[in-house]
Amino acid sequence: MSEGLKLPKFSVGVGDRFAHQAKAQLAACVKAADAGVEVVPVWNKSNREHTIIGSDPNQTRIEADAAVKELGWTSPYFLDADHINLKTVDRFIAPCDFFTLDVADEIGKAAKPEDVDAFVARHPELVGEVTIPRIDAPFQTDEAFVKGVANKFLAAVQDAGKIYRYLVEKKGEGNFVPEVSMDETDAPQTPVELLIILAAIADEKIPIQTIAPKFTGRFNKGVDYVGDVPQFTKEFEEDLAAIAFAIKTYGLPDNLKLSVHSGSDKFSIYQAIHDGVKKFDAGVHLKTAGTNWLEELIGLAESGGEGLEIAKEVYREAYAHSDELRAPYATVIDIDDAKLPKPEEVDGWTGEQYTSALRHDQSNPAYNPSFRQLLHVGFKVAAKMGPRYLSALEANEDVIAKNVTENLFERHIKPLFLGV
Repeated sequence: MSEGLKLPKFSVGVGDRFAHQAKAQLAACVKAADAGVEVVPVWNKSNREHTIIGSDPNQTRIEADAAVKELGWTSPYFLDADHINLKTVDRFIAPCDFFTLDVADEIGKAAKPEDVDAFVARHPELVGEVTIPRIDAPFQTDEAFVKGVANKFLAAVQDAGKIYRYLVEKKGEGNFVPEVSMDETDAPQTPVELLIILAAIADEKIPIQTIAPKFTGRFNKGVDYVGDVPQFTKEFEEDLAAIAFAIKTYGLPDNLKLSVHSGSDKFSIYQAIHDGVKKFDAGVHLKTAGTNWLEELIGLAESGGEGLEIAKEVYREAYAHSDELRAPYATVIDIDDAKLPKPEEVDGWTGEQYTSALRHDQSNPAYNPSFRQLLHVGFKVAAKMGPRYLSALEANEDVIAKNVTENLFERHIKPLFLGV
């Protein structure tokens, strides 16, 4: 497959809902470099987020470029057209150089029988005893199993191929990093299922550099991982083995790595990810997003005055429009309504009470995951405030930036990429 733009070994997807924190986010990557590890930033923002906020991908590019220039960042950096398809991709083509190909709607749709038959005929190595190096036991498959997996995923991979070829037509081959997202499905893929998916991706000649599989457990927005950590560890390491084998077997890019979606704040699995990556000498892409917007609210609350009033108003409106705000994220949030404080109570809080409930510090008895998740999906409220919210960000830039940088470096980059 062709050489071109290459994603380095370690990367972190950083969302910036309101395009004001690129410098603070990049400062966390500078701290990582100072500590001896290159972690490159990938600014990601989906079409849905742009639509809700009324922003444009070009604004994200301008903010990222300005941060890079101001901080003198000389390593690579990228702008991710997050979860795009053929209907939404056009506005991202010029400013972006990383594309997360969203094929969620096609997963589970039956592929054409003749396409499934042709896939099985092309890949006799997937039928019978399948041995993946560094996985203890071989997998036993038969033609019916491979056809079943192909039936579930082949149409989605073919859709990814269409999106990829459209991007090549518009941007040129090798001028962007493709990622394929396979995490929006009902159950985690087994290593042999992942191998089948990667074989299909190679058939489509998509030079993917990251793939986001489904893992066991809950990856809720902005809160810790909920699930069996030993089982996640096993799945993660087996996926690393499957990817290493697929690179050699199918000629996929040698920097192909796992992408962990909704990866922000999953503190209980960061050690497992760090250890697995080290064990296999592999790369990883950790995708974070809304955690940054929550640090803005924390900074506003810490600032007091108008900033604290805005933070309280955001919660009041989010509480009033809870059902509407939750709906698009229903599968990735678990909010206990009984644990949501009433807005009248929050109106009487000090800045410290607000930040104690919101900041992801599980050692603090005041930390409230339900409060945090509702605010995580409540950025639409701030968007409706328009210039008032943006002016507050600018007026309180120093305290907000401190929180953004500290959160990304101390809670995310250090444990996952540095192992400390």
